[in-house]
Amino acid sequence: MSDEQRTHDEVLATHGDAAGGGQDDSVTEAVPQLDQPGNEQGGKARRRRRSGKRRGRLSFLTEMVVLFAVALTIALLIKTFVVQPFFIPSGSMENTLLIGDKVLVNKLVYDIRPIGRGDIVVFSGQGSWNPPATSHPQSGNPLVRVYDATLGALFHSIAGLFGTVPGQTDYIKRVIGIPGDRVICCNSQGLITVNGVPLHEGSYLIPGAQPSHGRFDVVVPPGRLWVMGDNRPESADSRLHDCGYADPGVTCVPYDRDGTIPESKVIGRAFLIVWPPSRIRILPVPSTFNQAGLSQAAGSAGPGPAIAGGTLQVRPSAPYLPLGMGLAAVAPLTLIRRRLRLRACRRRDSRRPRLR
Repeated sequence: MSDEQRTHDEVLATHGDAAGGGQDDSVTEAVPQLDQPGNEQGGKARRRRRSGKRRGRLSFLTEMVVLFAVALTIALLIKTFVVQPFFIPSGSMENTLLIGDKVLVNKLVYDIRPIGRGDIVVFSGQGSWNPPATSHPQSGNPLVRVYDATLGALFHSIAGLFGTVPGQTDYIKRVIGIPGDRVICCNSQGLITVNGVPLHEGSYLIPGAQPSHGRFDVVVPPGRLWVMGDNRPESADSRLHDCGYADPGVTCVPYDRDGTIPESKVIGRAFLIVWPPSRIRILPVPSTFNQAGLSQAAGSAGPGPAIAGGTLQVRPSAPYLPLGMGLAAVAPLTLIRRRLRLRACRRRDSRRPRLR
């Protein structure tokens, strides 16, 4: 073989290697191009997952806000129309109610039946035992008046859910006489009589207490109630608010003349002690008030002396029960809604094409 032929063969071999290398490079570069559609679908799937997580977090926060709003609304409705807790700060209802007790007050019961003798009632003393409410002059700004009648009233109600409102004039006492009853203290046995029927009060009066240290004889006017505390020596009840009494402790004022309270001021009936746990119990009507003779017509009344004593105001308690009932009402609905939503999401995901 001549030198020219060897040189020619080497050139051909060199070109062949170069061509083979070019083919390898082109194949290597083509692999990612073939996989590119799959990578794009994977990126979309990752973006969908991230977007789903963000929507899930936002949905959870939204549900929590809605849950709180609905629970607050239910709590307001319960507190306003159904049941409200009250705190006992003093001892004029001992030993039936002790200082620190919390009682539940049924606000619907007297829409179903009339107020009865022996009921323990919470009532507002404003305008009877306390001065009437002073009316504040309305603002000349119509926007302020609209706010006071709408959002202002709503915010005031919400604030009342979370604590005691200052300046309360609410009291808790036991009803002894209803409209038309003649209530007298005392007969020859030292017992209070209602329409001539003696009340045996040993089951609820504080031990050792007399039914009353002072004598009285009253006829309960229409639409009003004669109320007394179970701790008779320390209770500033209807006896101390009767202008007909000659006791120096009685202050006769124009808005409080006979010691009775209006039925319209009764907030509701205390029916259950809920705190402390050792004191949980129902507050029944004593059997002495179930005597048939109590319902007879009342007679005429005459004035008598009064007694002095302590007063018992009650304060609205923190509304754990209304709030708890509100949460209890909406929580199951929220859980059911979330479960249905998760089930729908799983069905939707199962129908999507999977990447391979």
